[in-house]
Amino acid sequence: MAAVPEFPARCVIWFGQPHAAERAALAAEGWQVRGVASDACVAIGMRGSDLVVGLLDLRGAAPGNVEHLQALLEQHRHMRVLAILPPGPYPTPPPLQSLLAGCVETFTAPLDLSSLVQRLQHLADGDETRSPAGAQALVGNSAVLQVARAALRKFAPVELPVLVTGETGTGKELAAQALHALSPRHARPFLAVNCGAIPAALVQSELFGHERGAFTGAATRRLGLFETASGGTVFLDEIGDLPLDAQTNLLRVLQEGTIERVGSNHPLAVDVRVVAATHIDLEQAVERGQFRRDLFYRLNVLRLPMPALRDRGSDILLLAEHFLASFRRRHVTRARGFTTEAAQALLRFNWPGNVRELLNRVQRAAIVSEAELINVADLELLPPQVEMPQRLLHDARQAAERDALLQALRDNAFNITACARTMQVSRVTVYRLCRKHQLALPELR
Repeated sequence: MAAVPEFPARCVIWFGQPHAAERAALAAEGWQVRGVASDACVAIGMRGSDLVVGLLDLRGAAPGNVEHLQALLEQHRHMRVLAILPPGPYPTPPPLQSLLAGCVETFTAPLDLSSLVQRLQHLADGDETRSPAGAQALVGNSAVLQVARAALRKFAPVELPVLVTGETGTGKELAAQALHALSPRHARPFLAVNCGAIPAALVQSELFGHERGAFTGAATRRLGLFETASGGTVFLDEIGDLPLDAQTNLLRVLQEGTIERVGSNHPLAVDVRVVAATHIDLEQAVERGQFRRDLFYRLNVLRLPMPALRDRGSDILLLAEHFLASFRRRHVTRARGFTTEAAQALLRFNWPGNVRELLNRVQRAAIVSEAELINVADLELLPPQVEMPQRLLHDARQAAERDALLQALRDNAFNITACARTMQVSRVTVYRLCRKHQLALPELR
C-alpha cells in the first residue's frame, strides 16, 4: 500500500480556553485549535510538518500560573507566540511584562477576530522562511560578530584584496560571499576554490587555464578560474596551502592584473577581486619559507578576522535555532526546539569545530530526535565521565598486567614456552615481563 502523504496543518496552540466563536472563526480560515491548560502543560503533541503558532490567553489566567507560563515559553522559544490581555487599562505587573516580552504581538479583549486571523496569516506566509543575505547572513548579535560585520560593510565597496582569517569552521566562506554580495561586483560571478584540495600538478591549470597541448591530456584550451570569474570575485580558501610556483603567478594577478595560461607566454588581462582565507598563521608560514612574503603583503591589505564560536555567547543558541529552522524547511522532522538542559549544554561546550560543528550536531539531532524538543543526548553533548587520575590509571594497568602474567605462569606449571604460547608472545617477552614485575621464577616454581 502506498504511503499517504503528510500534508502540513496550520495549528494554533491555545494556552488557555478559547471561546466557541473564536474556535469557529479560526477553523473557518483553516486553522486547527489545540487547547492546552496553562497550569499543567508537560508536552505539546504535533506532527513534524505542522505550522504552529502559540496563543497565550491571559484573560482568565491565575496569577500563580505566570511563572509556569514563563518557563513553558522559555522551553518552547522556537514557537512564535501571540498574547491576549484582559480588558484594561490596568498596570502590567513585572512578571507579566517579562512574559509578554517573548510575544510577537499582543491583543486586548474583547478580541478582534479579523485582526487575529490576519496576523496569523502573516506569520504563516511571512518572510520567516527567507534566508538572510549580505552581512545578515552572519547570524548573531554578539559584540565580536558585530565588529566583524561592521568591518565587512566597510571593506565590501573597496576594490582591494581581503584576507579573511579565523579557525576552521568559523564561516570564512560565508563572509567572503557577503563581501561579494555587498560589493559593486555583486551581479558578476563569485567563484570559490579550496587551494588545499587541488592536486599540486593541476593548480596552475585550475587557476589560470591551459592551452591545447600544454601537457599530456590537454586536448583543448581550458579557461581557468580567474578568466571564468571575469568582473566578479575569486575566493581562495586555505591560501596557505597554495604551492610556491602558483603563489608567484597569483602575485602577478594582484600586481599587474594579468595571467598566463599554462603553455602560453602571452599575458591576458583579468578583472577580478581576490578574497583569500586561511586558518593558519601566514606570518609564521612566511618565516618558515612556506609562503611568499611579497604575496602576503599584497593579500593582507584588508584583514577580516572571524571570531571563534566559543567567544560568541548567546549567538550559539541563535545559530542552533537558525540551523534547525533551516533543516525543517527542507526535511520533515518532529524536532522544533531545544530543551533547557540542551540549551545550557550548547552554551557550555567549547566547540573546537566552531559553526560547522554546531551545524552538523543540530542536523544529526533533528534526525534522531523522537520528541518535539531536542535533548542533550540527541546532540551527543552528555557530560564526560570522571576520568581516573593518570597515576592511578597507570598503576591499575600494571597490576592487571602482572596478574595476567602470573595466572598464565601458574596455568602452565611455570613452563615458559607453554606460557608464551598461551599469551601469544615470545619467550623473550615472558622473561622481560617477569623482570619488570619482579617475579622470581625459581622461587615461584
